[in-house]
Amino acid sequence: MSFWFPRLRPCGGLVPATCAVLLLCVGGASSQSRTAEPKAPRQIPAGELARAIDQLGDLNYDIRIAASSLVRRVPGPQAVPALLQAVAEHRDGYVRFRALVLLTGFNDVRTRDAVRESLVSQNDRLRTVAYRYLERNPDPALVPQLFAALDTEVAEFVRPALVRALAAHGSDPRVQGPLVRDVGRGEGLFRSAVIEALGEHKAQYALDAITKVALQDGPLQDNAAIALGRIGDKRSLEALAGLQRSAPRARQPAIAAGICLLEVNCGSHEGFLIETLKFSDRHAGFQALLRNAANGLAALAVKGRPTAAQALLAVGVPSQDSTRAPVALAAATVALRNTAVMLPVLEAHPDRKAALALVGEGFDMLEEDLDEEHFFAFVRRGYWSAQEGSPSRVFMKSLIRDLDF
Repeated sequence: MSFWFPRLRPCGGLVPATCAVLLLCVGGASSQSRTAEPKAPRQIPAGELARAIDQLGDLNYDIRIAASSLVRRVPGPQAVPALLQAVAEHRDGYVRFRALVLLTGFNDVRTRDAVRESLVSQNDRLRTVAYRYLERNPDPALVPQLFAALDTEVAEFVRPALVRALAAHGSDPRVQGPLVRDVGRGEGLFRSAVIEALGEHKAQYALDAITKVALQDGPLQDNAAIALGRIGDKRSLEALAGLQRSAPRARQPAIAAGICLLEVNCGSHEGFLIETLKFSDRHAGFQALLRNAANGLAALAVKGRPTAAQALLAVGVPSQDSTRAPVALAAATVALRNTAVMLPVLEAHPDRKAALALVGEGFDMLEEDLDEEHFFAFVRRGYWSAQEGSPSRVFMKSLIRDLDF
C-alpha cells in the first residue's frame, strides 16, 4: 500500500500573522529547519539520525521537511547505511519511500541494490522511485525485468516511470517494438507518457509513429509535436511546417517549440511563444494557449535556451490566478530538468525571492520527488564548494532557505 501526503507548504496563501502563529505552534521542527546552514556535512548522534528517519513520514509538514533537511546534511558514510536499513525494514511504507528518495542524493553504489529490491515492492511509490532512478542510471541487466513489468504494471502513476526507464534503453531492439506499439494504444495519459519519454530519449526508431500522432488533431498533438523536435530529425520539419498552416490556434505554441527544437528559425519561434504567453496572460479565456506556450518555453529552456526561462519568470513572477499555475509548473520543470540553465536565471532575477517562490509552487504541484532530490543535491554541492561570502554561496543559501530543503 502507498500513502499520500500534501506537499503544499504550511504558509502558502496565508497572511504573515497567521503564518507566524503556525510556525510557533509547530515548535522544535520549525526551529530545526531554520538553523544556520552548515558549511559542510556534519555527523550527528545515531539516535538523532534514527529519529529523523522515523519523522520522514510524520503527518506534520514542518516536521517531515526538517527531518529530510537533517538527513541530507549528514555525511554519506553515516547516512547511507541508515537509509538502506530504512528502505529495507521500516514499518512505515511512506518512510521507506522517502528514505529511498534521500538515498539517491548521496550517489552511493549501494543504492543500486536498494533500487533492484524495490522493483518488486508492493509499495507504488517505491517502484516509481526505482524506475526513475533506472532511467537516470540505466542497467542493461535489468532490461528483461523491466520488459516483463510492461505487461503487468498498471498503476496510473507508476507506469509512466517504467516507460521512461525502458526508453533509456532505446538502442536495445527488445525495447523499441513495445514502446512504438504503446504510442498508439491505451489511455491518453499512458500514451502521453510514452511519447514524452521517447522524445526526451531521442528515439528515432519511433519517428513515424509519433509523426502519425502529431498529424491528428487532439490532446496528444502537442506532446507529439514537441517530441518530434526533441528527437531532432530534420525530416520532421515537413510535418511540423504543414501543421503551422492547418492546426488550431491552441496547438501552434507546441508546433513552434517543435520547430525551434529542430534548430530551424529558433529565434522567431521563441519570440512567438513569448508573445503568445504575454497575450494569454493579459486576456482571459485563453487558458489552453497559455498552458501550451508555457510548456513550449519550458521545452526550449530545458534544451538550453536561458532566454526561454527568463520569459517564464518575467510573466510568472507578477502573475496571479489562472496564469500562475501553468507558468510555475513550467519554471519548475526547467529547474529540475536543466538545473544548470535555471540557476543563473534565478540568481540574476531582480526579485529573486519572488522568483524562487514561483519555482517552489511548481515543485509542490509537480511532485517529482527524485528529480527534486537531485536538484537539492546539486545545490548543496554548489553551496559547500563555493567560497565563503561569495555571491554564489549567498545565492545557494537563499535557494536552500526559500525552497525549504
